[in-house]
Amino acid sequence: MHEKSERAQRPKKSLGQHFLKDKNIASMIIETAEIKKDDVIVEIGPGKGILTFLMAELAGEVIAIEIDQGLVEELREHTSSYPNLTIVEADALRFPFERIGTKFKVVANLPYYISTQILFRLMELSKQLVSMTIMLQKEVAARIVASPNSKDYGILSIAVQFYAIPTIAFDIPPAAFYPAPEVDSTVLKIIPRERPAVSVRNENLFWAIIKSAFSHRRKTLLNSLSMTGIKKDVLERILGKAEIDPSVRPENVSMEEWGRIVDQIMEHIEDSKKITKGLKFWD
Repeated sequence: MHEKSERAQRPKKSLGQHFLKDKNIASMIIETAEIKKDDVIVEIGPGKGILTFLMAELAGEVIAIEIDQGLVEELREHTSSYPNLTIVEADALRFPFERIGTKFKVVANLPYYISTQILFRLMELSKQLVSMTIMLQKEVAARIVASPNSKDYGILSIAVQFYAIPTIAFDIPPAAFYPAPEVDSTVLKIIPRERPAVSVRNENLFWAIIKSAFSHRRKTLLNSLSMTGIKKDVLERILGKAEIDPSVRPENVSMEEWGRIVDQIMEHIEDSKKITKGLKFWD
């Protein structure tokens, strides 16, 4: 048993494990999450439990999802002291969050290599989510909160901001983790919106157009949108009606302007399904 515990303590590179070790940072994360005694908390990637047990002392219920069997066994050795804590051995990308059956807050130290995948998975559950307090690679966090006319602004910015309000809480240096990652991290607080930031007539078309445009982000808007198969003369009329300069680049177009473009495409193109092909932002 002792040998298994020792093996489990070694972070696994294959799982992108970087365990938070700084207790002051842990306290700051919990403060950011604003945990209350009646909250249900879902923690993704509890690691060694530096946040887990502190949250169990504050919240009504904590569900900690960990994919590493060795860490699950370690964490479960301490659950007798916390009857409101459940350690679940599972892949967060496949975990049935819908079955929780109530609204919950997410606290997570997301592995860099699957951070956006998990984030999009959680965005699908926006009606169940109260908030997300997540640790991400600093450059990913910068992309999430980016505004138009910046190099960081893109699909990820629009995808999150369409459904939620993201705010940077604070940065974390590599030294706060074991092993220390090669990059800085950022704690991000994300609050789901009651309704999308922009009203569009066809969300699938909205995401298909944005994905196509940002796949060719160095092209002008006219040229990047022409890659969808819409003829340039038609696009010029569409952009004119939407009051968008066809010579700007996708990164210069705001969410509201993308909404106007999509609504005009709906007016001008009879079969928009040829463009969407069932696309959604998390595909």
